[in-house]
This record gives sequence, C-alpha cells and structure tokens, in this order.
Amino acid sequence: MMKYLAVLLVVILSMGCIDESEKEGLTIAGSTTVQPIVTRASEVFSERNPDIKIGVQGGGSGTGIRMIGEGSVNIGSSSRELNPEEKNRHPDLVVHTIGVDGIAVVVHPSNPINNLSIGQIRDIFSGKINNYKEVGGPDRRIVLVEREDGSGTRSIFESFVMNNTDVSERALQKPASGAIRFTISGNGDAIGYLGIGYLDGTIKPVSINGVAPTEENIRTLHYPISRNLYLITKGDPTGLTKEFIDFIMSDEGQQIVKEEGFVRIR
Repeated sequence: MMKYLAVLLVVILSMGCIDESEKEGLTIAGSTTVQPIVTRASEVFSERNPDIKIGVQGGGSGTGIRMIGEGSVNIGSSSRELNPEEKNRHPDLVVHTIGVDGIAVVVHPSNPINNLSIGQIRDIFSGKINNYKEVGGPDRRIVLVEREDGSGTRSIFESFVMNNTDVSERALQKPASGAIRFTISGNGDAIGYLGIGYLDGTIKPVSINGVAPTEENIRTLHYPISRNLYLITKGDPTGLTKEFIDFIMSDEGQQIVKEEGFVRIR
C-alpha cells in the first residue's frame, strides 16, 4: 500500500511560488500529449525516491504555460512553442526539449481512406469537403473531431494544415488526445488528429502526401506534421526540478519517451 501512496499523483495548486529547496515534491501541469511521458517518468522517479510525491495534471499546453508563468507549478509541459504574448508576459521561462512528436490524422479502422494531401485535410476540416466520396472514399458524411482551444496539438495542426482557414463549426471539440481516440474508435465516420503516442489498433492513421507517420519519417523530417515536446521552468531549473528534468533527458528517461510512442532526441 505504501508503494502506491509513494507514487500517487497528487495535484497541489497554490497561487504562490513554490519553495523547491524543501524537496517535498513536484507539481507538473500542461499538455495532455506530454502527460503520458511525465506520468511514467514520475512513477519511476518516485519508486526510487519514495519520500517524493509528484503531482501530474493535464489541461493543455496553454494551461501549463500559464501556470508555470504564474509560479503555481514547478514544471509546465507543452507540445507547442511559446507564442509572442506568452514570451512577453513571462520572459523568465526556460524551455527544455524532451522529445519529438508527429501529429497523425486518424480515422476509424473500417474507413478505407489511407492517404490524404494537406489540401484535402484542410478542405475536410474547414467543411469544404463533407463526404468521404470526394476524396476517394465511401459515400459517407464526415464527422469532424478536434481538440479544444488552447491545446498545443490543435495549435500545431492549425499552423501546419489550416493555413489561417477556420475549422468548421461542426467539429466536435474534445479536451484531450485520449478523448479524440475514444471518439474516433467508436465512430466509423469520424476523422481527427492526435499525437503519434496515442496511436493503437483502435484507430487508423492516414498517410499525408504519401508519407506515413512513422518514427523514422518524423525523425528525418519527411513527415509533414511534426513538433517538439517541452518541459518549461521559471528560470533555470534547480534542486528537485533539475533532477527530474535530467532524469527525463537521461538514456533511461529517453527510453520512456520512446516507449510512450514518441521520438527520443538523444
């Protein structure tokens, strides 16, 4: 029982800055894409340091950046870069790249569509294309699924794909990548996007411009939609915060990145 208590993910949200010198624990919040990496790493880290509790929560990249900027968590996580407004508001934030992710466009496994161009994906999500038969698929109406505003995944998708074109108001908004996967796995007409770490047999990724979202294609930059994954600190990390980030950057930590379905940077 004590072992499980030691790795219990307790979320402590205080509005003041946290005194890391006490080394009582860490709080981490932000990207739901980065969350599986941080959760697994925190479990391993806590098993070896049973007196340390690490609280992990999602909320999206925007939430993570805001909370670390306010000093209400020790580490923010993000699957996008800081935007100019965030940099101006919090000039002391330091970004640490821990892995690389590709964003896959996914459909139900029963959908025969295997490849789409960036232009076709843009037209689908803008609502210009409403039926799969318009892109060589069956005569079925398309159900759009996307992430909510503030999501790093959504920000990257819009940047790489939408080219300042709005996503259709018909799109169903989901709060996390896991919710995207769950929705599409249960709907044969749905299409959405998520990080490659969430790919499994319940959904099917489509190639983009003829390139599949494989680890090799992402590492070599052949895949059209890829991004870095970040942990963010307020100033240079020290104490327990530095120890945890160093662990994720170690060979063992980078193996966790790989095992969670992302591309290691070391």
